[in-house]
Amino acid sequence: MLNKWMANLFLGVFLLPYLTGCGKSGKDNGNTGEQSPNIVYILADDLGYGDISYLNDSSKIQTSNIDKLAEEGMSFTDAHSASAVSTPTRYGILTGRYSWRTRLKSGVLWGTDKPLIDSETMTVASLLNDQGYNTACIGKWHLGLDWVQDDSGRVDFSKPIENGPLALGFQYFYGISSSLDIPPYVYIENDRVTSTSIDTIQENEGKGFWRKGPIAENFKHKKVLPELTDKAVDYINRQSQDKPFFLYFPLPAPHTPILPTEPFQGKTNTNAYGDFVLMVDHVVGQVMDALESKGLKGNTLIVFTSDNGCSPRADFEELAEVGHDPSYRFRGHKADIYEGGHRIPFIARWPGHIEEGSTSDETICLNDLLATCADMMNDTLPDTAGEDSYSILPVLLGQEYQSPIREATVHHSVNGSFAIRQGKWKLIFCPGSGGWSDPRPEKAGEMDIPSLQLYNLEKDIDESNNVVSEHPRLVDKLTDLMDQYIEQGRSTPGTKQQNYGEIELLPEGYER
Repeated sequence: MLNKWMANLFLGVFLLPYLTGCGKSGKDNGNTGEQSPNIVYILADDLGYGDISYLNDSSKIQTSNIDKLAEEGMSFTDAHSASAVSTPTRYGILTGRYSWRTRLKSGVLWGTDKPLIDSETMTVASLLNDQGYNTACIGKWHLGLDWVQDDSGRVDFSKPIENGPLALGFQYFYGISSSLDIPPYVYIENDRVTSTSIDTIQENEGKGFWRKGPIAENFKHKKVLPELTDKAVDYINRQSQDKPFFLYFPLPAPHTPILPTEPFQGKTNTNAYGDFVLMVDHVVGQVMDALESKGLKGNTLIVFTSDNGCSPRADFEELAEVGHDPSYRFRGHKADIYEGGHRIPFIARWPGHIEEGSTSDETICLNDLLATCADMMNDTLPDTAGEDSYSILPVLLGQEYQSPIREATVHHSVNGSFAIRQGKWKLIFCPGSGGWSDPRPEKAGEMDIPSLQLYNLEKDIDESNNVVSEHPRLVDKLTDLMDQYIEQGRSTPGTKQQNYGEIELLPEGYER
């Protein structure tokens, strides 16, 4: 009798969790009876929707590796970043929350700014960490760090950095503090810089633009993308089948400085930006190859996307001369409230789960990663997390679901202008681009144009025909919904949450 009791104890406590894919291997994902999948999230920097040849038949850049990813998975035609610039989008990816709910109401953080994510906030990394995942961030952080600084703001690079990725659920970090054109130019591993031998580099101009600032002796701008890629591939190679992993791989490219290495120079017959995009495509191929050679492809969800639209630094005139448009058919570009500012490529592959070569027209947002990961884990987010995150897992798996997944999606420009999208309708709460394309905010304020813009994206994807005066009730409805999202501190169902500070829906001096 005792022996039978001991046998049952061994089976239930020690053996059964491993047979069912739980224990150290991570929880059952609830959808397939298999171990939770590895997750690799590749975030390009300033890559336009039109730069991907799979999404744009007229693209002059042949992104063969990204195209292969799409052929083996699902591509989205209506995916959006949470903002038209970098930091706010990254905040949303990790927290599932719009960044305008924080102190950052416009613009981006700089290299020595304080952290934007509170250590008490749930992130994708902390969620998956609790689910038994190995978690790593390799690449561009751009969410603020607690550097040790003197009274003049000078950084002490010999001291550890606090409240960075390691405080937010990542077990390993290797990367740079912000964009590749924003100092300090140092590599950070976990909570320390890798070299404390610091000099000063002068500003560089042109497509290879970077700002003046401190630079470590082991830091060469042109080598950063290859260095980070090597680290990411090495991280994948160190993983095993025994425990799932999450790799967040935010690239510093094709953002400035635009520095394609010699093997890619002149290969696209466009310009340096086009060649740099081709280099990004090669990076994606290296990650795909690493997963396959390690035997991890079959149980890995890999996502490729971009943090916002393409930057004017790419030189649109040069690209237009060869027939290439990084914004595809959309108006505007990086920083703008128009579609070119925030409609981005989004491609997901998970063999055996996501249908090969499938396409979705569902409106999604990069904020949706947190809720999607929780859904994959059969977990439920607390009311204090992922306030603007919806699970897109049913879309990915081809399951029946009630469309639309998102009630509405809020867009945000570099100067803090808002838009709300629901179905075919997009209401913009400013008179111009809210960004860097015409009419820029300062010019729009001098023009005799409506303070609001309403576009029917089914009929007018170019956003050229403002019909705000023709649909007053629709304008009121969408405005009320936007007010509700602000007032409730969330756009998902749940209890009311708090925003930081006041949120102005219209620019100063404008009325509805």
